[in-house]
Amino acid sequence: MNKKVNPFDHAREILESLPGGILLTTAHGGTVNTMTIGWGALGTDWNKPVFITLVRESRFTRELLDKNPEFTVNIPYGEFDRKILGVCGSRSGRDTDKIKQLGLTLVDSEIVCVPGIKELPLTLECKVAARQKQEPSLIGEKYRAMFYPAPEDAHIMYFGEIVNAYIAG
Repeated sequence: MNKKVNPFDHAREILESLPGGILLTTAHGGTVNTMTIGWGALGTDWNKPVFITLVRESRFTRELLDKNPEFTVNIPYGEFDRKILGVCGSRSGRDTDKIKQLGLTLVDSEIVCVPGIKELPLTLECKVAARQKQEPSLIGEKYRAMFYPAPEDAHIMYFGEIVNAYIAG
């Protein structure tokens, strides 16, 4: 049984977990993919709660988001196996079924068609409200040199309206 929560009541856990990694899960056509992310923000846009994430154009996750503009964000809540973040951050869903390889438990979402992941139970269900491709020339030289050696592989920022939040149980 999922326990409904207000995402802002868990802002500290969400934001403190980001630098160490959380999961962004997408799905389309029977394929579920999850990837580790370390960049994101929790906030309010258009008077709605949003989770903003950045996904490189070359990622399989971006392909799935283009086909189905819904996603879940899966955040550690209590003890969990850190290997999950390692595998999900180093393998592509094009080549590897990370869900199967890791034996992850998918949890049916209540509003979006993308599942949550029980092993990282604090879950945000999101619908893409907007997306914006980053323009590398507008990024400061220091960060452009560090993060965009290939400007053609910039990030796309996805603004996901949080339509539901819960701790998977």
